[in-house]
Amino acid sequence: MSQAIQQARPAPSSCGTEVKLPLNIGRRTLTTLADEVRSDATFRIPIVDFQGFRHATSTGEKARIADAIVGAFKEVGFVYIKNHGIPDAVVKDTFQKSADFFKQPSDVKNRLAWDDPRANRGYVRTGRERVTQSANVEEIAAMRAKAPDSKESMEIGRDWDKNWKNKWPEESEVPRFKTIMKDFFQTCHELHVSVMSSVAMGLGMQEDFFNTQVNEQYHNLRLLSYPPIKSSLLKQEGQARAGAHSDYGSLTFVFQDSVGGLEVQNPHTKQFHPATPIDGTIVVNVGDLLARWSNDVLRSTLHRVVAPRVPIDDDAYTPARQSIAFFCNPNGGAKIECLPHCHSDLQPRKYQPITTEEYIVGR
Repeated sequence: MSQAIQQARPAPSSCGTEVKLPLNIGRRTLTTLADEVRSDATFRIPIVDFQGFRHATSTGEKARIADAIVGAFKEVGFVYIKNHGIPDAVVKDTFQKSADFFKQPSDVKNRLAWDDPRANRGYVRTGRERVTQSANVEEIAAMRAKAPDSKESMEIGRDWDKNWKNKWPEESEVPRFKTIMKDFFQTCHELHVSVMSSVAMGLGMQEDFFNTQVNEQYHNLRLLSYPPIKSSLLKQEGQARAGAHSDYGSLTFVFQDSVGGLEVQNPHTKQFHPATPIDGTIVVNVGDLLARWSNDVLRSTLHRVVAPRVPIDDDAYTPARQSIAFFCNPNGGAKIECLPHCHSDLQPRKYQPITTEEYIVGR
C-alpha cells in the first residue's frame, strides 16, 4: 500500500477530468493510481496520512492531501486514512463497549429492538437484515429468507432528535455504554466535517463549502457483531456476512478489528478485493448521496463482508468479527444538486435536485 498519493492539483473547472500522465525517471515509469486500479493485479486502496490536512502549515500542504483524498474517491471510492485524530484508546473503548452490549442476554437486547425504518435506532438481531442494492420489497424478502446476513447490530442516531429516540441499555446492564457511544458519535461527526472539507478543496471549491450542509449530525452509528459461522455456510450461493451493497449517505467510516472480511469491488473490473485491516487507520468510502452530489465524479463503490481470505476447512468456523460503521449524512433538508465544476457541456448534470431526507426515504 502506498503511504500517500500526490497528484497535480486540477483547476476548478476540471473536477471531472483525470490527470493520467506518468512520471518518467530514467527508464523507470511511475504509474498513476488511475493506471494501477484498472488491473486487478495492481489494484489497491490508497492510504492517506490525514495529519497533513488537520495540521497543515500552508494551503499547499492541505491541497496535496485534499487531492489525494479526492483522487482515491474518483478512482476507487475508498481510502484508508491514518493520523485521523481519533485516539486508539477511544476506538478500543468503543469496541469494548460494543462487545459488552452484544454479550447481553437476548431478552436485554430484544427489549431494544429496531422497529421503525424512519427512526433507524435499536437492536437488529441476526438474520433480520439482508443488505442488498435491490429496492424490490418482494425480492428483498426472498433473499432474506434464503440467505440473511450473518450479523447483529445496534443502531444509534443523534441523541437530541425531537422525533426519534435512541434505545439505550440500562446503566447497570452495560456501564458507560451510553456515554461512550454519544462521545464517539460526536467525535466521528467532527471528523466527517474535516474530511468533507478536504473533499471540497479537492474538487476546487472553498474549504468550508459543506460546513452548513453537514452540521446537523444527521448520522447513524452502527455497532456490528458477526458471530462465528461454519465456513461452508459462507460459501453457499448468495450467503455472506453482509451482502454486496453501496451506502446511502455522504461518507462512511469503517473501524475494523483484526479478523478481516471486508471486500471492495474494483469499479473498473467488477472483481472484489480484500480491504485488509491496517492498525491505526479508518476505511472511508463515498456514499450514494456524495456520488450524486458530484455528478458521479466521485464513486460510490460496492462492498461486502465475507469470510477472510485465509485457508479454512469447510467444517471449521470463521472467527467472530466486530466492526463499527459511522454512516455520515448531509443535513436532512440539504439540497443535493450538482456541485460546481462537476458538470460541463461534455459532462451534463445527471440528476434532479433532491433533499437528503427525500433520498433516504425513497431508498
